[in-house]
Amino acid sequence: MGKSIPRCLEQLDFRKSVVGLATAAGAIYLLYKAIRAGIKCKPPLCTTSPICIARECPGPGERAVPQEAAAPEAASEGKPEGLAIERERHGRDSGELRRLLNSLECKQDEYTKSMVLHSITRCVYLLEAEASACTTDDIRLLGDMLDDNNNSVKIQALNALKAFSGIRKFRLKIQEHTIKVLELISTIWDTELHIAGLRLLNNLPLPDFVHPQLRRVMPALTEIVQSDYILPQVQAIRLMSYLAQKNDLLYDILNCQVHSDFLNLFQATQPGSLLLEVLVLAERLSEGRNSPHYRAVKWHYNEQSLHEALFGDESRLADRLLALVIHPEEDVQIQACKVIVSLQCPQDLRVRPSSCHSSHSYFKNGE
Repeated sequence: MGKSIPRCLEQLDFRKSVVGLATAAGAIYLLYKAIRAGIKCKPPLCTTSPICIARECPGPGERAVPQEAAAPEAASEGKPEGLAIERERHGRDSGELRRLLNSLECKQDEYTKSMVLHSITRCVYLLEAEASACTTDDIRLLGDMLDDNNNSVKIQALNALKAFSGIRKFRLKIQEHTIKVLELISTIWDTELHIAGLRLLNNLPLPDFVHPQLRRVMPALTEIVQSDYILPQVQAIRLMSYLAQKNDLLYDILNCQVHSDFLNLFQATQPGSLLLEVLVLAERLSEGRNSPHYRAVKWHYNEQSLHEALFGDESRLADRLLALVIHPEEDVQIQACKVIVSLQCPQDLRVRPSSCHSSHSYFKNGE
């Protein structure tokens, strides 16, 4: 009995060795097959990227080229095609922006359209010559994308229009979509859409015919200003600062209803970029209400209006401004001082400092 146990153990060890060798051999064989398959496998000629989608989608009057036909052409070059920006630098039109714009006329899903529009935006910024060669029909096509049901498509279309707005000859055509952009901003509560739409509006001169629509969306702009998202806040305040210089819109801005904590926007703990913009807005509103043209009319404001929050008898704006005079950022300090001066001296009296009486100041005599 004592001799049979060692024999069993020897047989067990032998069997384990055989199994181990077989497993290792199988693993080596599978690894060999995988490496061989990888070497033989050729990369696809085209992917689902927006550029490839644009190349597959034929333009007006063109015929789609099969992928097999494109291979010899690429091989005949004998070298990589290179970036479109490099080709344009050497005076050659890559045609990528045109292909992307043509692909928008093909039926595509929302994700593909968003990616194509994103690529169009990049091409406009990078390929200046090709972007300048586009037509107003291309702007119209991008404007049609604002009616898409998908918010992502709307956002990318707004970004593309913003890119084209940097080219002077397209600005008038893009202005035609201003009312639609204002409608989107005021009816859809989406942070990214607000940023894209407001950036576009801030890059355009707004014509007088959109002023009635601007009056209607002013409450929505005020709500964006009071949101908790810095980027749309900055863009909305910047737009309102521009509109505050329009005499026919000043009262509509000042009479907008605001939250009771509106002056929290002037707290020193706010980001410097936000503080600077809201101080510019306060200065322009103060200058506007002190102008002879505006003071010639007796205006009435709501109790919770922006005017009462900033300039009313119960306003604590003076305290906030004094705290910002010692702000770490110099630009904020300077702008806070400008607002203080505008509050103390009406615009028509600012050329005569001796005429600024303390009785008209919002600050106490001791301060």
